Amino acid sequence: MKAITQEWINKAEGDWTTLMREYRARKSPNYDAACFHAQQCAEKYLKSRLQEAGISFAKTHNLLHLLSSVLTIEPNWTNLQNSSAFLTVFAVKYRYPGSSSNKSEAKEAVKNCRLIRNTVRQSFNLPIK
Repeated sequence: MKAITQEWINKAEGDWTTLMREYRARKSPNYDAACFHAQQCAEKYLKSRLQEAGISFAKTHNLLHLLSSVLTIEPNWTNLQNSSAFLTVFAVKYRYPGSSSNKSEAKEAVKNCRLIRNTVRQSFNLPIK
């Protein structure tokens, strides 16, 4: 694995840790942050796969756009389309006043992020933890 790919994975895992900490918090959970970090984790995992394959990518938070590039090397990953679409909106949706997430939505974000995370980790023969 390329060193830069490992850096992308490390950053993704940082987002995973923050996601799970906020989602599981007993006192004052921040579901907005959980949803944001779910999107960020998935984004960085998709970018890690592109990085490893030597495929350039734009600075984008659109997971469907990233996934379309990934599908050129991982055509069986079409099952990630719904998860990518669900998570993409969280890059900005709750970052500003006007709306907030809730536990149910954060739970769905965790589920969708976990699918993308596990799929990419398996492609690198990394343990699913």
